[in-house]
Amino acid sequence: MLQPLLPYQIFHQTGELKKRAEIFRVKLNSCVICPRHCLADRMNEVEGFCQSGRNPLVASTVAHFGEEPVLVGTKGAGNVFFGSCNLRCVYCQNWQISHPKIGKRKDEITVEELADRMIDLQNKGCPNINFVSPSHFVAQMVEAIAIAAERGLHVPLVYNTNAYDDLETLKLLEGIIDIYLPDIKYSNDLAAIKYSQARDYTRISRTAIKEMHRQVGLLNIDEHGLARRGLIVRHLILPNELGDTESAFKFLAEEISKETFVSVMAQYYPTNKAQKIPLLSRKIRSLEYDRVLELLDKYGLENGWVQELEAPDVYRPDFTRAAPFDNRELGIVMPDLIRHPD
Repeated sequence: MLQPLLPYQIFHQTGELKKRAEIFRVKLNSCVICPRHCLADRMNEVEGFCQSGRNPLVASTVAHFGEEPVLVGTKGAGNVFFGSCNLRCVYCQNWQISHPKIGKRKDEITVEELADRMIDLQNKGCPNINFVSPSHFVAQMVEAIAIAAERGLHVPLVYNTNAYDDLETLKLLEGIIDIYLPDIKYSNDLAAIKYSQARDYTRISRTAIKEMHRQVGLLNIDEHGLARRGLIVRHLILPNELGDTESAFKFLAEEISKETFVSVMAQYYPTNKAQKIPLLSRKIRSLEYDRVLELLDKYGLENGWVQELEAPDVYRPDFTRAAPFDNRELGIVMPDLIRHPD
């Protein structure tokens, strides 16, 4: 049975998609795409905090089997890994691509090339296009979507973000994005500033998640077990309760919905600069893991998934490889995310 047209496909037919792309393109002249509002003239290659110009940086486009089951299916999520970032997380597991490079950027492509890669992922059977760390490349992303829609793109679009997103930018994405997949990294701004250079992260991320929920609502899963529309919120367990998990879960249960799908990630390991920071220099302990499971129960968050405690030994990307997350070639099989409660 044919699926109904997705909202962005209707926008393509009416011309609204190209209109939104033009609005975003203008915003690059004095960039206010993300909450930092650097005002950099990115159309003329003046760089702000994200150190990115006119063209998108795309480190990898790959069918990825390490996302939530409703995104992966049997063919893998169609991941587009953008380079650089509007945060500077000292423990970023994607630090090879998220922290600005020096010299020529081998990852720079055109929006037309990005559109081609999206179509290629769709042709490989990926059930969605999953834009990873898109906050600073929204303008280029929407322009590429408009081109790809002209070329027959028809799968759901996933906005996989750190949630440090500008509210006006998100409002302009309404009707374009089908599935929002934000992190809720911190509920403690002191930690957010110290470890991610993100002032007001709590306020900005919660405002963003509320807007995402307003647009797409609770997660809708089709008869094949694949997400078609809705919200999934991720939370990475940090050692020493640096993310303030309880406050994050309380917010989701009381200000979004207890029916929200929550994806709890136990994959933290000290990488990048974290090895030299005492509070971040170890993996999480079983007591910390068990405490998070108790908090899910306390706040009635029963939809979603919890990674196994052994996840940090498996989820270790290497962007020098064509398949950065495919550890199976190293003899390691990724564990499935598990439903809570099981």
